[in-house]
This record gives sequence, C-alpha cells and structure tokens, in this order.
Amino acid sequence: MLFHYHFWTPNVEETEKFYEDHGFRIVQRIGKYQGEFQNFNPPLKWEDFREKKVMFRIIEARKGSINITFGYGKKPMFDHIGFLISEKEQEAICKNAEKMNWKVDHGERRTFLSTPYEFRIELQTHNDLIDSMEDRIEGLTVETKKEGLEDDILNLLGNPVKEIHTIIGNTVTIRDAVMENFPVKQAVDPNGVRILSGGAQ
Repeated sequence: MLFHYHFWTPNVEETEKFYEDHGFRIVQRIGKYQGEFQNFNPPLKWEDFREKKVMFRIIEARKGSINITFGYGKKPMFDHIGFLISEKEQEAICKNAEKMNWKVDHGERRTFLSTPYEFRIELQTHNDLIDSMEDRIEGLTVETKKEGLEDDILNLLGNPVKEIHTIIGNTVTIRDAVMENFPVKQAVDPNGVRILSGGAQ
C-alpha cells in the first residue's frame, strides 16, 4: 500500500501548519539543538522552541493511513515515497530490486531502494506508522526526468501500482497527491505539492 512521502524543505513550520490545518496530527519532531538530536514532540508547540533555531531532521504528520514526513533542507526537495508491505513481500521486492541493479539499503526499521529516477523508495513493514486504514493516498503524480518509472514499479512489486502516475519534466518531485477525504477540494502545500480531495466526503 502506498502510504507515505518525504520532502526536505526550508518551510518546515509552514509545512507542519499546512498539514495540521488540513486534518493531520503531528506525531513527532526530531531536531538537532546544541549539537545533539532531541525530541520536540507534541504537546510542545512551536512557541516553545521557535527561538532555539532547531534544525529539524524529521517531523511526522498522520491522517488515517497517510504518513507524511519532512525535514529541513535549503530548498524544497522530494526524497522518497513509501509502501507499507508484509515481511514476505519485502523479501521478494528486495530480490526484484537487486535483479534491476537498484541498491538495497536494509535498515533496522525500514529498507530503502535507490532508483535511477533521483528519488528513493521506502519499504515499511511496521503498521504502527499509520493510525488506521482510512483516508488513504489515492494517487500521486510524480514528475521525473526520464521515462520508465511505472514499468519499473510493476517489475519491482510484481503488480502495477494504479496510484502512481508519471509525467516527464525538468525536475523530480510530486506534482499532485489525491487523498481520500481531504477536507478541501484542492490546496497546495508549501513545497508545491497540489493536494486534491478524493473518495467519500
């Protein structure tokens, strides 16, 4: 199941506010302060730490089965998408990735695949990263610089992912995201992702 995307952005506070204003809950904030990574999780608010100039590594927002993360970067940059799968599926997908000569990076909590499209794919087997099976991602339009992503995802996962559509352009990013029960017809997040409402309202 496609459940996740991650951006680096200079607009960290604005991105958090955008998703929170549209029904997401902020689960965690981890940032570097005085040379060490520390938690600034809710119930802390930005007023509690804004003046500390924390360099945020990750802020996590959730709504149903959608998990969006972002951290500080000098410019908005799309990093990866994520699939929630079983351990058995992960084993098969990693074998497929190796056959495709994609680098497989096994981590303690997640596995990353390096694609030739200038972004990564996360394989996640832990269901505790979503709140429920509601409000899913119904579609992502991914802009890439080269063709072949949809075919490669078919070869990787063993079946087509109807949620992913590609367009060819000069950048690598997510142009559109269709989310079930998004509270407004459409809105654009601070990193240029246009979010459209789908599914039941």
